[in-house]
Amino acid sequence: MEWSAPLRRTLRSRESLRRVALVIGGGLLAAHGARAVDLPEDRAEGLFHVYKGGGVTATGPALLVRKSVADKVSLSAGYYVDQVSNASIDVVTTASPYSERRTSYDFGADYAYRDTLMSLSLSHSKEPDYTANAFGIDVSQEVFGGMSTVSMGFTRGSDTVLKKYSPEFADVVTHWQYRFGLTQVLTPKWIAAANFEAISDDGFLGSPYRAARVFGAIVPERNPRTRSSRAIKFRVNGDLGSSNAMHAEYRYFWDNWAIKAHTLEGGYSRYFGELWLADAYLRYYKQSKALFYSDNAQSETLYVSRNRQLGTFDSVGLGAKLSYLWKKVPGKYEIKANGAWELVQYRYKDFTDLRTGSLYSFNANIVQVYLSATY
Repeated sequence: MEWSAPLRRTLRSRESLRRVALVIGGGLLAAHGARAVDLPEDRAEGLFHVYKGGGVTATGPALLVRKSVADKVSLSAGYYVDQVSNASIDVVTTASPYSERRTSYDFGADYAYRDTLMSLSLSHSKEPDYTANAFGIDVSQEVFGGMSTVSMGFTRGSDTVLKKYSPEFADVVTHWQYRFGLTQVLTPKWIAAANFEAISDDGFLGSPYRAARVFGAIVPERNPRTRSSRAIKFRVNGDLGSSNAMHAEYRYFWDNWAIKAHTLEGGYSRYFGELWLADAYLRYYKQSKALFYSDNAQSETLYVSRNRQLGTFDSVGLGAKLSYLWKKVPGKYEIKANGAWELVQYRYKDFTDLRTGSLYSFNANIVQVYLSATY
């Protein structure tokens, strides 16, 4: 028994979980005063994360090490583990609960040349029935005396999909992602950014385990083998003075499966003395359903899915993070202790719990505890 493709995307994506691994968000206007050609800081991070909600529990460690070479190249390596126990509504209504492990490795290299920063990335993740590999390249260029930064990038991914206890089943998925961004310094205290991305997927885009309903009967899910999607995001960061800062962002997503989604987020950060930094944010997400999604289809069609992640739903996320400067030796290193928590409420508008016949909803909690050191 394996976890479904939507759960994989839920645990991997920033949209739903912020990828509980190595992307450590927050900070008091983290981009304030930074130039695009500056290499990332030498740092090491060790994290333990917990996700619990909707019958799914995922826990595990994450490690990241980054080191620069000759002030021109920065190398990084990351390791991430998910130990998943799955008794989600999809599993308990059509199969049996199960446990499994996913392991991910990430490698990166950044090269700075004059006003240009070039980045390469490699990633590999593996679980019993799913293997994913990706290669990415990004370039950012400062213009107008460092007041503006233009960035562009490309990622290609290749996945292999298997089905446990069914050795005759095997399929592939290929992903292409193109992205473009512009960051603008508005004033000494305000920064704005706009980003656009286009994604194309080709191959097996469903789950070999998931079932749909047609006239009340359980049938295998049938999804199209191609998908094209677009997203645009606007963000503004502002230093409010007196150790206060804020950020606000809006993201719009649409694809050729007729899904449209809106994300709104606002956050506030504040220093308490020189040792404590607190962050809080609120995020709202709303999505419309795919053309072929149905809770219980009343006609036979070429494609049909009961994947609730393709249905109509919204979610509200409330998060907080607290950082403490544990130890600092000027000019040598500093160590911070961090804790983060997020509560997300999911409400489905056209997906019912087969056990009760009621519309489905659940709450999820995400907790991170980690140490970060710069040196």
